[in-house]
Amino acid sequence: MDSHNPSGAENQQERPIRADWVVGFVDGEGCFSIGFVKQPDRAGRRGYRTGYQVSHSFVVVQGARSKRCLEELKEFFGVGNVSINRRYDNHKSICGATS
Repeated sequence: MDSHNPSGAENQQERPIRADWVVGFVDGEGCFSIGFVKQPDRAGRRGYRTGYQVSHSFVVVQGARSKRCLEELKEFFGVGNVSINRRYDNHKSICGATS
């Protein structure tokens, strides 16, 4: 049976990243969080009118061998960074953060 669809490494080269791949990848390996830090003494400052500082982060963590996947996510979103996780309890991990 002959197939016109390349498999293995041939299928991974130079293909455009698709939104459905991003959704599936992030669903399994990602985290989006929003944090609130009470800042009652800054309520008069612009951006702190509620008395809270709001922070957000979007993180996807992968092993060092999957660094290219994280770089593709960064390219897809157009923001973020790919950095090495230096924690001792999680050796050789790469952390891709987009916010």
